[in-house]
Amino acid sequence: MGESFLQDNFANRIGGSTFGKDTKIYKFEKIKRAKREAIVKNPGVEIIDMGVGEPDDMAFPCVIKKLCEEAANWENRIYADNGIAEFRQAAVRYMEALYHVKLDPDKEICHAIGSKSALSLLPACFINPGDITFITVPGYPVLGTWTEYLGGTAVKLPLREENGFLPDLDAIPADQRKRAKLLYLNYPNNPTGASATLEFFEKAVRFARENELLIVSDAAYAPLNFQGKPLSIFAVPGAKDAAVELHSMSKGFNMTGWRLSWVCGNELAVKAFANVKDNADSGQFIAIQKAAVAALDDQASITPMISEKYERRLKSMVDTLKKLGFHAKVPAGSFYLYVKAPKGASDGSVFATGEDFSQWLIKNKLISSVPWDDVGSYVRFSATFVARGGKAAEEKVLAEFARRLSDARFTF
Repeated sequence: MGESFLQDNFANRIGGSTFGKDTKIYKFEKIKRAKREAIVKNPGVEIIDMGVGEPDDMAFPCVIKKLCEEAANWENRIYADNGIAEFRQAAVRYMEALYHVKLDPDKEICHAIGSKSALSLLPACFINPGDITFITVPGYPVLGTWTEYLGGTAVKLPLREENGFLPDLDAIPADQRKRAKLLYLNYPNNPTGASATLEFFEKAVRFARENELLIVSDAAYAPLNFQGKPLSIFAVPGAKDAAVELHSMSKGFNMTGWRLSWVCGNELAVKAFANVKDNADSGQFIAIQKAAVAALDDQASITPMISEKYERRLKSMVDTLKKLGFHAKVPAGSFYLYVKAPKGASDGSVFATGEDFSQWLIKNKLISSVPWDDVGSYVRFSATFVARGGKAAEEKVLAEFARRLSDARFTF
């Protein structure tokens, strides 16, 4: 059978006529392949999966119960469009209780089907061909990908350890500032675990005002904070003039697969987002939104338990890695541990990149991690490994993690 006529019809943004013919294997596919190979070669031995970036536990029972009740209600069957008032109002209560931020539920907030969906739609509100979005690397690429889909340019701002994994806004050239429409920030950060300071947020807001661009502050991990109190960019007076913030039910409520988040802040930007969103989806299932109301109103009970679990796990992981020579420390937030990869191991292995080390870990120690080589050679371990059975099961996994690495010797 000959090549389909569709091959020449694909949009250039996804590869045009070469779509599907790229033989390059991306890192997440390499991880999957290495895991499958390790399982085949080591039957009966469990992989310690510290690569997955989503909570290992279910939503809390009160939330699941509410979902079941609301899913059975006839009136919840219809389209939600841009969200129900009850969810917006609950999100407003949550923002005030946790971040001391006041929002107008009718004008300054709109739900989305997960933060990823929101990040994919926001560029359509602002980006024309030739415009720039500043994104941080290493990091979540969605806002940058959609900027490029629309003919814009994603300019990468490196996050360096010596700068606290904060972007150097002063180093951005004037010509790029003139073309910029969006600045993406993500704190606590994936993958570094770094948190922004109030001083940095103040600087970012000044930068946005001076250069007439919008900050997109991705606060999906904000509830998982281990130092002080969770921080919103709206702690900066006047930040609403130059920012929107994304919050999620995923990380702080164990509701990743439920796909529910919200965009809040600048009234005009939220209005634009709601307009674009209205032409992209018909809203998240109302029963899910009503279940989320129960979660948000009980955040004082739910989120601290989740945060405590991840901090406990991270401390143990740090202890293990420090004994092996890693420069590891418990992050300020999130559930990630981001460490510089070693240069070699005592078995003669040489690691030129974080990916080399990550592959060695899965093949030799049956430990899965995620490499990041954007700004130096690093690997990310996640504290979301599965441990069904409470603290006892968790301690068993952590002890096995330490045991598998106990005979390793690394050079840095």
